[in-house]
Amino acid sequence: MPPSKDTDWTFPFEGPLHQVFPALHEAQNAWLAQIDSLRAPDRKTHELIRMVCTVILRNPEGVRRHAMLAREVGATWEEVVGSIMLTLPGFGLLPAVSALPHAREGFEAAPEAGA
Repeated sequence: MPPSKDTDWTFPFEGPLHQVFPALHEAQNAWLAQIDSLRAPDRKTHELIRMVCTVILRNPEGVRRHAMLAREVGATWEEVVGSIMLTLPGFGLLPAVSALPHAREGFEAAPEAGA
């Protein structure tokens, strides 16, 4: 059964994508599930890397989500901030500083690992 119009999607683009291209959306979800199943790097490093990628892309929703997921698997606030700051040499001050409030919001929304 296809998802209803009121389905809660993980990302804002999913509803419109599924509505127009349901097969593409399902294939994308299967592909992303394979990325999520990688055994290395460990899950914390995985989420920090994905968060840094969203910083570089200037994607606040992605920064928020991956900071939240990083905390859920054990990242500290210092690790989140340090990872963001590593983008400075290659991508400049603005993306990093702009990402910090979004990262804080996601980090604070997550339960601590093991909680």
